[in-house]
Amino acid sequence: MENTNITNEKSTILLIDDHPMLRNGVKQLISLEPSLLVIGEAGDGATGIKIAEEQDPDLILLDLNMPGMNGFETLDELRKRELSGRIILFTVSNYGEDLVNALKRGADGYLLKDMEPEELITALKEAASGKMVVSPALTSVLAESLKATRPQTGNNLLSLTPREADILELISQGLANKMIARKLDIAESTVKVHVKHLLKKLNLKSRVEAAVWVLQQK
Repeated sequence: MENTNITNEKSTILLIDDHPMLRNGVKQLISLEPSLLVIGEAGDGATGIKIAEEQDPDLILLDLNMPGMNGFETLDELRKRELSGRIILFTVSNYGEDLVNALKRGADGYLLKDMEPEELITALKEAASGKMVVSPALTSVLAESLKATRPQTGNNLLSLTPREADILELISQGLANKMIARKLDIAESTVKVHVKHLLKKLNLKSRVEAAVWVLQQK
């Protein structure tokens, strides 16, 4: 009973990576942080999806380059499921195309494996609190990729309802759906519907893209 209480106070994490040594290293690092807990690990996408459906972790740390089902394909499958957690790509790839592709497919963040341990822990804690996380080295790449869609998105901004505009602003502050619902005093399911509609209207594929786009306008 005592263990259950401790677990409930922590943000739960699932690791999906085909390198056992890396998984062990990350797991040991996370074990030093009281607010985070690894509740599962998988060496391939199919197994990771199964564990994600069973455990519904707060965070999924997903490798990009895996044999068989790669990170993008795994991300696509995870997004088809009714999971409440956030999905962060964790990779050695610093290619802008991979970053943009991941965000368009619905990733909630993109972190590089060469991050300092302290930076990784900080990023995971921020992701668990609902903030978007992208390795600092890649933020300029993301900004450039969004410039092409800015004119069309700007016109579509007028099509947002006042409620959608409020939610977009809160997304840009890094708030998760649950926190947005609490702040606006509406149901979390209602927030999800609004988010889906405003992303479609703005021609954006993910919350991270939406947040970065709003920050660019300021």
